[in-house]
Amino acid sequence: MKWHLLFPFIASVLYVAAALFLKRAQQLGAGVLRTTFVANLVVALVFAALLPLGGRGQPWTQLWQPALAAVLFIAGQTLSLLALSHGDVSVATPVLGAKTIFVAWFTTLLFATQLPWQLWCAAALSFVAIVLLNRGPSVGTPTGRRRLGRTIVFSIVAASAYALFDVLVQKWSPAWGVGRFLPIVFGFSTAMSLAFIPFFREPLRAVPSAAWPLVAAGVLFMALQAFSLVAALAVFGDATAMNVVYGARGVWSVVAVWLVGHWFANTEAQLEGQVLRWRLAGAALMTAAIVLVVSR
Repeated sequence: MKWHLLFPFIASVLYVAAALFLKRAQQLGAGVLRTTFVANLVVALVFAALLPLGGRGQPWTQLWQPALAAVLFIAGQTLSLLALSHGDVSVATPVLGAKTIFVAWFTTLLFATQLPWQLWCAAALSFVAIVLLNRGPSVGTPTGRRRLGRTIVFSIVAASAYALFDVLVQKWSPAWGVGRFLPIVFGFSTAMSLAFIPFFREPLRAVPSAAWPLVAAGVLFMALQAFSLVAALAVFGDATAMNVVYGARGVWSVVAVWLVGHWFANTEAQLEGQVLRWRLAGAALMTAAIVLVVSR
């Protein structure tokens, strides 16, 4: 058994918890950019724990590598928060599962190898999964279609950004050393997040007091799940298999909103049973696509 796959499994559970907290925080007015800014600070602090591991490092002329990785991480994080803000957890999280397929595509393209048939089949299954996730009463209205469309677009682009980030971490970390590359990446992400401040709807102190505990819990779980997955990628590699296990968060998200969503004032469980069944089927199909990719 590949014991290192326990890390993405833990990350998949932590991600769903983070999504529920952050979705509620957005409903209370936390703001996507303000939440992303706080999340990047917390993530940087968590990854600073890797500094004692050290590493060879690289010349300053290679700093573009962690800088590019930081841009991809910020893009993925911001877009995933936008997806959660605009749509349902039980839709956004399964669509984010397309990340594993993007990981396989990017891995194949970066190493200039032929695309295997499994990737084409997985792409088709993913398309069908997204169609199933689209089913629901709100889709019948123009507002509902726009909201769901934005959720899916944000999720897919976030998945592609996260996927390329994972592949580059696996590619570049060995030369830098885990204790150098990742702390530098998230140091860059924190510095880059300062650019968000002029675009805040209101200053951080204006975040509603009721939202702060949810933001704190959400960004902590988000940071821990990132640490569990990304540090494992840097140490063990095996990006595709790691993301197969991590992709199970799509199923966990549908089950979570069904069972405990009311704890977070989440109304998705109040949707018709048929809607949630379609979403569960979509999440399961997305998982099947992911398993098909790793089976190659």
